[in-house]
Amino acid sequence: MTDHHAHMRHALQLAMRGLGRVWPNPAVGCVLVRDGRIVGRGWTQTGGRPHAERMALDQAGALARGATAYVTLEPCAHHGKTPPCAEGLIAAGVAHVFSALTDPDPRVAGKGHAMLRAAGITVNEGLCAEEARVLNRGFFKRVTQGLPLVTLKLATTLDGKIATGRGESRWITGASARRAVHLMRMTHDAVMVGSGTVLADDPDLTVRDMGPVHQPVRVVVDSGLRSCPKGRLGQTARAVPVWMLHAAGADGHDWAATGAELLAVPMHLGHLDLRAGLAALAAKGVTRVFCEGGAGLAGALIGAGLVDDLVTFTAGAVIGAEGLPAVGPMRLAALADAPRLRLVSQRAVGGDVQSIWRFD
Repeated sequence: MTDHHAHMRHALQLAMRGLGRVWPNPAVGCVLVRDGRIVGRGWTQTGGRPHAERMALDQAGALARGATAYVTLEPCAHHGKTPPCAEGLIAAGVAHVFSALTDPDPRVAGKGHAMLRAAGITVNEGLCAEEARVLNRGFFKRVTQGLPLVTLKLATTLDGKIATGRGESRWITGASARRAVHLMRMTHDAVMVGSGTVLADDPDLTVRDMGPVHQPVRVVVDSGLRSCPKGRLGQTARAVPVWMLHAAGADGHDWAATGAELLAVPMHLGHLDLRAGLAALAAKGVTRVFCEGGAGLAGALIGAGLVDDLVTFTAGAVIGAEGLPAVGPMRLAALADAPRLRLVSQRAVGGDVQSIWRFD
């Protein structure tokens, strides 16, 4: 008896390979099965082309005729840089399609499923739907809300500090936790920090020690463009993209000279409008943002309700009241106003503890 769930979970595992590499497209996986044997596998390739279905069909060749396709998102129905995947499945003679979810993109939104059914292909929707939804939360949020998914990362001591009173922070967590952070960077389209972090740490913000990988865009929230363009970000802006979110009127000449892209964002109550800033990233196709601080940006994002997931790495150390807190002012009037999170997972990473929390 065919294990449909196992084949769809296989497709979901393939789709995960595209996270951080395929924006503005969704990360999709496809498995083709004929007579109980896998004849083709595919996942959306770097840059969004080719699509998962096309990759699987090319691998299967003539064996695709009469096969069952397991696709983690509705096959596309519109002509873009390539023909619609729904047409490709029809032309290949696929007999059955299991899809996890309908694509919310207005250019698709049920049209792919309708094309398949009109061609006589049996379509079953909703297989492993929740797993597929979680996988592409960033894509869905960009399409439906005009904002990217935001994951906030905090590396702290047991008492919630990110540095000593003198600013010393290297390294609170161990090598295993730092490697886990690089893996998380790799699955996001962009890494974001505030100007304070750039001024204090002169970070690189690339994925390192993972071999040749696709690098995320590096985003700096810097209303006055006070970060030094001669630091690591400016020196490497032509090799790995740097985007500066800044207030209109800020002098960006020096940053522009490095090759960084300048994105003017409105101000709100004396600060950069973070919602507008994230919307600007989404307008450029970004679906997943990994925010690495600092405390001021963390507090502002949480306070504005713009964080989807919070990832904490907690070290077995205590700094005390002199230390710098992980989250800046949120101006809460009462405990009841504090946002509540749901614990998704928790595990030991070397000598530290990683917790993933979700704002539902």
